[in-house]
Amino acid sequence: MLDIFRGLKNLVKISHVNTDSPVFRLHYSITVMILMAFSLIVTTKQYVGNPIDCVHTKDIPEEVLNTYCWIHSTYALKSLFLKKVGSEVPYPGVGNSDGKNIDKKIYKYYQWVCFCLFFQAILFYTPRWLWKSWEGGKIHALMMDLDIGICSEIEKKQKKKLLLDYLWDNLRYHNWWAYRYYICEFLSLVNVIGQMFLMNRFFDGEFMTFGLDVITHMEADQEDRMDPMIYIFPRMTKCTFYKYGVSGEVERHDAICILPLNVVNEKIYIFLWFWFIILTILTTLTIFYRIIIIFSPRMRVYLLRLRFR
Repeated sequence: MLDIFRGLKNLVKISHVNTDSPVFRLHYSITVMILMAFSLIVTTKQYVGNPIDCVHTKDIPEEVLNTYCWIHSTYALKSLFLKKVGSEVPYPGVGNSDGKNIDKKIYKYYQWVCFCLFFQAILFYTPRWLWKSWEGGKIHALMMDLDIGICSEIEKKQKKKLLLDYLWDNLRYHNWWAYRYYICEFLSLVNVIGQMFLMNRFFDGEFMTFGLDVITHMEADQEDRMDPMIYIFPRMTKCTFYKYGVSGEVERHDAICILPLNVVNEKIYIFLWFWFIILTILTTLTIFYRIIIIFSPRMRVYLLRLRFR
């Protein structure tokens, strides 16, 4: 596992030749590394132990019940989340479920968390891969090793003259090349917004306001408000197991399951909620900046003079 984490450091290596903006690098470098690291963490038992442990009877082997409840999902009861723990219910959402099928909240996402995080990392890297294929190493070739600095003044002047002549002779011929980079930045914005909706669907419509709900809950009286982290990522749920009895009748076994993995999941997704919001704001500002540059030649001249006096 440590070898895999060492491989992730290549995503954040510092390059002397930058062909994109710092905000764009946040998408394909920092975010991809974060998502890959989270995907690895939730698959390791050394941090959370078994992902699920169910209280079982002697009639059912422990591993059988745990595997069944992990595969077929667990549930809680919505009406019991506001009940008083210790007197009315043993845990928020856990109680008698007879005749309450409509009240059940099914939890079936936890089997897919590691795969979803890995898939999200691929989506975040896609605009970068597209830009690398379009850019084709043009900027690095134009640098002609001027970033190294180990060359004589005569050689440096010759390379600078070649570079200036190339830029002057090809003025306005690289517009489409620049627009393709702006398209990649726009795809990054579409991706991060789309992933917010993806995770919202993943958590049955509970993710879009997750961060705001957590902040509101922290400021409110805990007895008067449902904890959104426990509601979406419960530590204890219920599971129903059916099997044949000795006389051929179908027997119903009710089990309580502990989900230690959700302690990690809730921290991961509260971080991702705020991180994606920050990425969305920064990328939106970058897109507005690109629009101003495209439609305002005067602004382009001003920025050019400001950067390269």
